[in-house]
Amino acid sequence: MSWFKRQGTNINTDTPKEMPEGLWIKVPKTGETIHRRELIENCWVDPNSGYHFSIGSAEYFNIIFDENKFEELGQHILPMDPLNFVDRKKYAQRLDETQKKTKMTDAARVGVGKINGIDLVVACMDFRFIGGSMGSVVGERLAISIDHALKHKIPLMIISQSGGARMMESVLSLMQMAKTSAKLALLDQAGVPYISLMTDPTTGGVTASYAMLGDFNLAEPGALIGFAGPRVIRQTIGRDLPDGFQTAEYLLEHGFLDFIVPRTKLKGRLTRLLKLLQHKYAS
Repeated sequence: MSWFKRQGTNINTDTPKEMPEGLWIKVPKTGETIHRRELIENCWVDPNSGYHFSIGSAEYFNIIFDENKFEELGQHILPMDPLNFVDRKKYAQRLDETQKKTKMTDAARVGVGKINGIDLVVACMDFRFIGGSMGSVVGERLAISIDHALKHKIPLMIISQSGGARMMESVLSLMQMAKTSAKLALLDQAGVPYISLMTDPTTGGVTASYAMLGDFNLAEPGALIGFAGPRVIRQTIGRDLPDGFQTAEYLLEHGFLDFIVPRTKLKGRLTRLLKLLQHKYAS
C-alpha cells in the first residue's frame, strides 16, 4: 500500500517555503552571508572578518546600558524649518518622511542609565536620520546631555555617526559646533569625564567640534573619520594622500585617538575606564 504519490524521483508540495526577507545578510567586506540572529548576538559585528555593521542609538543603548534600562532626555525637543528651505524637496517634507521611516524625531538621542552599575549619560547619533546630520535639535539634545552630566557629576559619552552639519538649517546648524564645544569646556572645568566614541562615519562639523574633544577619544575598527572628503583635501593641498589616511587605524597611529575598541568589547572597556576615573570626579 502506497502512503504517498511518487512523481518521478521528486516529492512536490503545494506550498513552497519562502525564505524570510532579511534573514541572511551579506557582509560587505567579504561578500559572504551571515544569519541575522548571529549578527544581533554579536553586537552586529561579523565574527569572521570583524566587519562592524552600522547600527543606531537603539542598538548602542542595548549594548551599553544594564538590562537596556535608561531614562531618555530631550525627546520633547523637535526639529523645525525656520528657513523654509527647499532643495530637491522641502526640508519640512524631508523631516516628515524621515521621521515616519525611522520612527525617530531627529538624529540624536540621549539616555541616562547604568553600565555595570556605574552611572553614565550617553548621547548617540543615528546616521539613518538625514545622514546623522547635526542640526539645531542635535545640538540642543547634546547640550542637555552635557548639562545633566554636569549637574549630577555623571560621566558623559557621545557616540558620533554623522555626515556633518545639516545645511538645510544653514548657520543655525553651524552654531551647534560652538555651542557644544563651549558646553564641553564647562564639563572639563568641573572635572567630569567626557568620552567620545567615533563610529563609521564621523565627518564634517561633528569631527571639527565635539567628536575630537573627548578626555578619551575612542573609535570602532575601520571607522571613517575626517573633516572634508579625500577629493577636496587633494585639490586643496595639491598632493596625493596616504592610503587609508581617514581610517581609525591611521588616526590611532598618528596620535589622534587614544584607542580603538571593538563593539563586542565596548561595555567591558568602558566599565574598566570609568572605574579608573571614578575617584577623580566622585564627590
